[in-house]
Amino acid sequence: MAKRRRKLSPELEKNISLAKKQIELITAIIHDIDDDDIQEEYKSAFLPVMSTYMSLDQMYNDLGFNDDTSNLYHKYLDKLEKFKNEYEL
Repeated sequence: MAKRRRKLSPELEKNISLAKKQIELITAIIHDIDDDDIQEEYKSAFLPVMSTYMSLDQMYNDLGFNDDTSNLYHKYLDKLEKFKNEYEL
């Protein structure tokens, strides 16, 4: 039985690529925090954003573009916005 091809979305691929760069930037900023307690607090708060991104990237690579990947991207954006509103970088 032939495997179905994944449906791709150039726009979502671009957004995932931008999200990866944003994750890397914020992670670097967090690692630059001198106070260990504050750094751990930021890491803990950023973990849901990072895990949502990782799930999105994996889901898109496995399944391609669909409602679930689109919804997960919007969930990532919501979590990122919430993090940025609560924590000053």
